[in-house]
Amino acid sequence: MRPVLLLGSAALLIAVSGPGATQETGEILRGEILASTCFTCHGTDGKSPGAIPSIAGIPADSLRRTLQEFRDGRRPSTVMGRHATGYSDEELASIADYLSRIQ
Repeated sequence: MRPVLLLGSAALLIAVSGPGATQETGEILRGEILASTCFTCHGTDGKSPGAIPSIAGIPADSLRRTLQEFRDGRRPSTVMGRHATGYSDEELASIADYLSRIQ
């Protein structure tokens, strides 16, 4: 069974070591992995083609604060409150930092 786990780990590494990998180390940013679920609604790389707002390039502090407000119920939402509930302050900061760097 161990070879299967190693093969699965290798496939995951290959799958996530694309354009988002840091140039210097080749490591994947934690925020990049966490933010990947945002792209389902907010568009590829956070650039929405439709009615849902784009989230790429928003300043990290503003985005972090907004995500915390969704999570804590201080900002009304339909879906975002449910999504944000699953993240810690550190995870929300990582997501916001990553999204703020997308041009």
